[in-house]
Amino acid sequence: MASESDGSGERARGGAKDGVGGGTRLRFMLRALGHRNYRLFFTGQGLSLIGTWITRIATSWLVWRLTHSAAMLGVVGFAGQVPTFLLAPFAGVWVDRLDRYRVLVVTQILAMLQSFALAALALTGVIRVWHVLALGAFQGLINAFDTPARQAFVIEMVEDPADLSNAIALNSSMVNAARLVGPSIAGVVIAAVGEGWCFFADGVSYLAVIGSLLAMRVAPRLRPARARRMLHELAEGVHYAFGFAPIRAVLLLLALVSLMGMPYTVLMPIIAARTLHGGANTLGWLMSATGVGALCGAVYLAGRRSVLGLGRVIVIATSTFGVGLIAFGLSRALWLSLALMVLAGAGFMIQMASSNTVIQTIVREEMRGRVMAFYTMAFMGTAPFGSLLAGALASRIGAPATIAVGGGACLLGAFAFARKLPALRREVRPIYVERGLLPEVAAGVGSATALQHEAER
Repeated sequence: MASESDGSGERARGGAKDGVGGGTRLRFMLRALGHRNYRLFFTGQGLSLIGTWITRIATSWLVWRLTHSAAMLGVVGFAGQVPTFLLAPFAGVWVDRLDRYRVLVVTQILAMLQSFALAALALTGVIRVWHVLALGAFQGLINAFDTPARQAFVIEMVEDPADLSNAIALNSSMVNAARLVGPSIAGVVIAAVGEGWCFFADGVSYLAVIGSLLAMRVAPRLRPARARRMLHELAEGVHYAFGFAPIRAVLLLLALVSLMGMPYTVLMPIIAARTLHGGANTLGWLMSATGVGALCGAVYLAGRRSVLGLGRVIVIATSTFGVGLIAFGLSRALWLSLALMVLAGAGFMIQMASSNTVIQTIVREEMRGRVMAFYTMAFMGTAPFGSLLAGALASRIGAPATIAVGGGACLLGAFAFARKLPALRREVRPIYVERGLLPEVAAGVGSATALQHEAER
């Protein structure tokens, strides 16, 4: 989160890697794939995420087709994500206690079974909204454990801490490449054979990530013996995460964006059908446009040399997301809406991935599972309340106006974060020095100049 003006060492390191040519530049952007376990995970998870996005689009369209209710779209979103909000803090304690690798294998198998259950109900023609609600809640329960375990496991797959930020950026690239491909496939499949085959394809896609996990060579994780009660460890995690201003500020901004901004995805079927007068294909195009922007944002982050300057990036990205949503809410033309979804997708992805990177960089290792559980709450756990709020608000003022209101809230959050940024940088700087991210200070080289710069800031 430190300013890029602190990054003379960063530039010195990056110049050797970036200045040789395009091939060297590409290898630098993909450097985390040099770690075998991460490469396996990246491949398997990438295929599985395409199935996940197919299911997300199919679920939204199925609920809209069955109910034609904006409020019900919000209820379904709430049911699928509220278990994450309620259980993620406790799951974070378990992630710090248990073997994260084994947790991931179990959660992926359970998620596969959930998708096959949806497929069976849809293909036999007996599916009802309450089935979607129940199975969505089950998936939310799985995600409460899976997401913090997956986030915390990244550092175990990437042996070199210097490659952590690149691995997180590549994760985001993978998610958003899937977001680009999945909705397009979903739109075609829904129009051709219905939602059931989308759910079935998702179930099959889980075999890829399960296979990649089983193929890994993972050393048993050494975990200290735990004699304290879960509530004590949970309270310890809360005190650490929300008592340290940089982590607290990043989490609160992410929670605001997720609560007020992200529910636009829940309302997208209404925008596609009523505002833009389209169908499932239009919905697929809109979500794919979001994926294009998000993928561009991920490529930008993958090319960054270090975490320095990410605080300012978070402010700009959040503002971009907010502006994109406001303009999207006002748009009535498909071509303009697609362009604005590219802008919004890039803004949200950069904000989310930058927040992840900053937190993963400064968190203490023994707190990683619990803090990433709070990250999960901020990113995914607040979304169900946003879905309910958006559904209720859209029923009164319409989906376009609701999306624009959410964008305005994101802009306000970006402004508040920007005002706190100088103070946050001062608190983060000693951690960056200790961990070698400001090597000219850590090594004592040019210390007088560094101290002078610090005094001036």
